[in-house]
Amino acid sequence: MRDKNFLIENNAKPIWHPMAHPAEMRGNPPRVIMKGEGAYVTDIEGRTVLDAVGGLWNVNLGYSCDPIKRAIAAQLDALPYYSGFRGTSTGPSIELAYELTQFFAPEGMVRAFFTSGGSDSVETALRLARQYWKIRGQGDRTKFIALKKGYHGTHFGGASVNGNANFRRNYEPLMPGVFHIPAPYTYRNPFDETDPERLARLCAKSLEDEIAFQGADTIAAFIMEPILGAGGVIVPHESFMRLARDICNRHEILFIADEVVTGFGRAGAWSGSRLHGVKPDMMTIAKAITCGYFPLGATLIGEEVAEVFEADRTSFGAIGHGYTYSGHPVGCAAGLAALVETRRLKVDENAAARGRELADVLEGLKRKHALIGDIRCKGLMAALELVSDREMKRPADKATMAKVADAAYEAGVMLRISGSNIILSPPLILKTEEVRMIGEALDAGLMQAS
Repeated sequence: MRDKNFLIENNAKPIWHPMAHPAEMRGNPPRVIMKGEGAYVTDIEGRTVLDAVGGLWNVNLGYSCDPIKRAIAAQLDALPYYSGFRGTSTGPSIELAYELTQFFAPEGMVRAFFTSGGSDSVETALRLARQYWKIRGQGDRTKFIALKKGYHGTHFGGASVNGNANFRRNYEPLMPGVFHIPAPYTYRNPFDETDPERLARLCAKSLEDEIAFQGADTIAAFIMEPILGAGGVIVPHESFMRLARDICNRHEILFIADEVVTGFGRAGAWSGSRLHGVKPDMMTIAKAITCGYFPLGATLIGEEVAEVFEADRTSFGAIGHGYTYSGHPVGCAAGLAALVETRRLKVDENAAARGRELADVLEGLKRKHALIGDIRCKGLMAALELVSDREMKRPADKATMAKVADAAYEAGVMLRISGSNIILSPPLILKTEEVRMIGEALDAGLMQAS
C-alpha cells in the first residue's frame, strides 16, 4: 500500500463516495480508516475509536472474526470463483442455501437466490414478484406499495419503492406503478397521532385504502422493513406488520420483508419478521450474512411462491435474472462461517440485552439535552432525532449534526449522521461498558453542539 502522505493527499480525489456530494468530499475529506479489531476501528492518524456504526449496519461479529477469515482463505485456495448460472453449482453455495433455509424456516423460507448485496436482493424480490403473477396468469399485477421513509437500496426498482426523496429525486423518473403510504412513525406522521397502536391501525387503513383505489388485482406486492433503518430507525408498533400481512392475505398480495438490516439478530431477534410473528412470502437479506467480510446477499422465497415457480411448465417460470457473482463460493464460505459464529455467540440475545441498556442511556440523554427531540431503539438499532426547537420539532441543521459527530469522535466513538438523525448500529458483540462509552461520547457531542 502507498504511504500515509499519498493516501491523505489523494483522499476523495480519484474516488466518489456513496451518499455524498463529490465537491463536499473534496473540500472536507472524510476520515481514512486503516484497521479494525473487535468493535473498534483505527484511522490513518492512529486514533482508535469504538465503531457505533458497525461498518454500515453489517459488522455484527466485529472486525476480527478469525473463523470467517480462515474460511475465506481456505476457499480461495480450493476454488476462488465459479459461476452459479445454469449448469453449475459450487459446494459452498449448496451448503449455505440449505443452512439459510433451515435458519429462516420459522419465517417459512424454503429457497434462496444469491445476490451480491442488499440492493440486488430487493431488485430480485421485485422481479420475482412480477414474474410470480405472470406464471399465475395475472399479468396485470405489476404495482408495488411501500412505506414512506422506507429504504430499499439503490437499483431503479429499489429506489422506486424507497420512501425518501433524498434517494429518489436526482434519479427520477423512476419505475412507474409504485405507491407509498404513511409509515407508522409516531414522532412525525400526517395524522398527528402519538399513540403507537392507534397509529399502526391508521397506517394499516391507509394500506387498505390504497389497495382499494389501485385495485387489488393490479398489485404485485407490498414491501416493508420490519424496522425502518435508513429512514431513522422507525420502530413500528408490534401490531403493524401483522396487520399489513393480514391485509395482503385478504387481497392475495405478496408480502416482501426487507430484512437486509434486521436479519441475523440486530433487532434482538433472528429477524424482524420473527420478532413480529409474521411469515412473509419473500425476504431480502445481506449485510450480516457475511458480517461485511465479503459482498453477498440473498432473496429468500417462501413455500407458496416456490411451488408456483417449480410447478410451472411454460417459459414464464424460467428465471431470466442473475448476477455474475450469484452464489460466489468465497462469499458463501464466508457466510457459512459467519452463520456458525452468529449462532454460537447468540448475538440476538446480546443485541436485545445491550439494546435495553442503550435505550436507558439514550433516555437519560434526552432528559438532559434539549437538542434531542426523539429517541428510537430496538435491539442494537437506535436513532436520536435532533431538533433546534422541541415544541415545533424543527430539525437540527447540518452544522449542529457535524459538531455532535466530530466531538463524539474526539471522545472515542464513531457515529453516523443521516439528516437530523444520529444512527447507532454497533457490532452485536458490544459489551455493557461499551454502551456506556457510546453514552459518554454522545453526551460530549451534544454538550459541544448546545
